[in-house]
Amino acid sequence: MAATRLELNLMRLLSRCETLAAERRDPEEWRLEKYVAALEDMLRELKKQSSKPAPELLNEYSRKVDFLKGLLEAEKLSSSMEKALANQFLAPGRTPTTAKERTPATKTVHLQTKARCTGQMRSELLGTVRSEVQIPFFSLCSCRGLTSDEKQSAVELDAVLQHHQDVQEKLAEEMLSLARSLKNNTLAAQNVIKQDNQTLSHSLRMADQNFEKLKDESDRLEQHAKKSVDWLLWIMLIVVCFIFISMILFIRIFPKLK
Repeated sequence: MAATRLELNLMRLLSRCETLAAERRDPEEWRLEKYVAALEDMLRELKKQSSKPAPELLNEYSRKVDFLKGLLEAEKLSSSMEKALANQFLAPGRTPTTAKERTPATKTVHLQTKARCTGQMRSELLGTVRSEVQIPFFSLCSCRGLTSDEKQSAVELDAVLQHHQDVQEKLAEEMLSLARSLKNNTLAAQNVIKQDNQTLSHSLRMADQNFEKLKDESDRLEQHAKKSVDWLLWIMLIVVCFIFISMILFIRIFPKLK
């Protein structure tokens, strides 16, 4: 199916955004952020159209737009370590945007950004090592046969590896703490739901019991009303008969005057 005008505009703007993302940009550069926002709007409009492209192609467009959006958010982070970690979780596109590309541009941008963040992190770590880390006595003793540059490189490498190990242990502890917190929250929510179910079941049982009692009382009231009506009818019949007999006796006792 031929691409619509909106899809062509989306592809052109996406290619332009990938080109801007691959370049070294000034911190005050605003075009890429505006372009990505426009891409999101165009992608939403494209999904609403009746003649929209295939679901696989739409997913690929969404994947690339999300990658660019995540790239911008990662660049706003202050620490190079946070930038490197954020870039690790980005998912670049799998297919080229235009026919001129041999590999997806977003994949190239991802590799460049990852290398740039790694270089910044390495320079920061090495600078910290040079200014703050002191060389222990046993390291000097073990490196007596090396030159000063080799000793310095070995110490810096050990410090970088130790720093990475500390970061990994810290991340593992944080993930374990999050998992424990999630487990506790899940158990607490499960207990609350269980208590709510028990309360609801008790309320339903009480409602059924009250309904049965109300039904019994209604039947008794109906029977009582029928009994009272029967007694009233009999009393009225007796009164009428008494009045009738009294009238006859009155007529018999007091004859008609001539």
